[in-house]
Amino acid sequence: MPPLLSRTDLHPFSGLDVPSLLAHRAKTRPDHPFIIWEPFEGPAETWTYARFYNQVGRIAGGLARRGVHPGDKVLIHLDNCPETLLTWYACGWLGAVAVTTNARAADDELSYYAEHCGAVAAITQPKFAERVARHCRHLRWVVVTATDNGAAPAQAVEPGQRFATLDADPPPRRAPDPLHPCSVQYTSGTTSRPKAVLWSHANALWGARINAVHEDLQASDVHLVHLPLFHTNAQAYSVLATLWAGGTAVVLPRFSASRFWPISIKHRCSWASMIPFCLKALMTLEVPAAHHYRLWGAAACDLPTDPHFRVQTMGWWGMTETITHGIVSDLRWPSPSLTIGRPAPEYGIAIVDDDELPVAQARAIEPGGSGQLLVRGIRALSLFQEYLGNAAATEASFTADGWFRTGDRVDLQPDGSIRFGDRTKDMLKVGGENVAASEIERVIAAVAGVHECAVVARKHRMLDEVPVVFVLPTPGAPADLAERVTAACVAQLADFKRPHEVRLVTELPRSTLEKVAKAELRKLLELETPAA
Repeated sequence: MPPLLSRTDLHPFSGLDVPSLLAHRAKTRPDHPFIIWEPFEGPAETWTYARFYNQVGRIAGGLARRGVHPGDKVLIHLDNCPETLLTWYACGWLGAVAVTTNARAADDELSYYAEHCGAVAAITQPKFAERVARHCRHLRWVVVTATDNGAAPAQAVEPGQRFATLDADPPPRRAPDPLHPCSVQYTSGTTSRPKAVLWSHANALWGARINAVHEDLQASDVHLVHLPLFHTNAQAYSVLATLWAGGTAVVLPRFSASRFWPISIKHRCSWASMIPFCLKALMTLEVPAAHHYRLWGAAACDLPTDPHFRVQTMGWWGMTETITHGIVSDLRWPSPSLTIGRPAPEYGIAIVDDDELPVAQARAIEPGGSGQLLVRGIRALSLFQEYLGNAAATEASFTADGWFRTGDRVDLQPDGSIRFGDRTKDMLKVGGENVAASEIERVIAAVAGVHECAVVARKHRMLDEVPVVFVLPTPGAPADLAERVTAACVAQLADFKRPHEVRLVTELPRSTLEKVAKAELRKLLELETPAA
């Protein structure tokens, strides 16, 4: 495991922290819009850099008055809203640690998050207030926002619970310490409890600077933020990068296909992060004759939809643990369509046949091959600081010679670019043969009538595992869709790769960024008798 960044090491953020960056922007661009909140109901509201900085300071004062001290964990359980950002930066001002959690978390997950991180307080919305209070029992207090994105509150908000009570004279900013803990994000979790990814202030600043560089963000850019702020994509790829560039972020409660273009035109948005769910929804709508987007970022570059939207899409790959993109396409050098780009110059990238071995001993994958993706960086700077409260998981996530195990498989293209393959857990072992779920999904997704599909493994008495596909049909899909899917697989896949069952479903479980929650599908199959 690589050593942590030392306080004696010189690095790009020596003597700085997140409040330092915010203060600099408030001084140099005080009247420039930083955050524009576009709710689905009611008028928009704008925070200039100066206004945002001043309000963050007053909320930090309110947190301090309520007994929050440096190092304390504050649970931020919110849908996208201004208070999400204001509280996150206020924690940084005070030296507290912002713990952002998935607003769709179940009650048991909520309880786990609060207890695991040792949160002393929580910021939430009226619709979540009763659940947070009931399931996060060790909190000293809960504050409830005024912003509820149109939902009816589960209970009345007492005067002392209102977010407006977090208003007091700003406390003095702490002496900048880039290695002080800044924030925690919980991974989605698959076979075990989610891990708490701890970032230092240097990590957050790294995300701000490197994301802005990779994305070619300018002070004139307006970044539309519609993905959830509890996640690295919106928090670092979008908001922190916008802060570094001195631009503007237009924040929505969530993605809305019907509102996407009107809001984008209204604010002359020029940048956005995209996921397949959003692109599919927008494909059903007319593209305005004129818009201002110059770039979109996504999990692959040069998408087939680019000509339709008249926007260039850059590809990238990253994780919460890597803060920013470890692999990214270059706007000035072409990459093959649907690749994620090339290794970012700020990281070491290795693709090996066995990530259990030290990289020095593992066989490197040749162009045209597929293997395990490893990343080399500096902990607490370009890689996360640690998994909070889980030293064993932190150590196990690195090889003996200090490379981070991503758990992803990628394909090395003949030209040196990289294409995403699968999460390692999405590789099936069928009768001794390795099968990538994504390979099967690509065939099935092309069948007319298939809106979305997900392939997972089911235990088999003879073959160890066999593929099962869950298919979400399009409206008006043919009645014999399952048979058409089977026929396509017979025509295009080797026999051991063909699904043993095609299940048509009315919905698919979702995790972060609207990805299909395959862990839930696996749990469903685990409850069934193994196939003969």
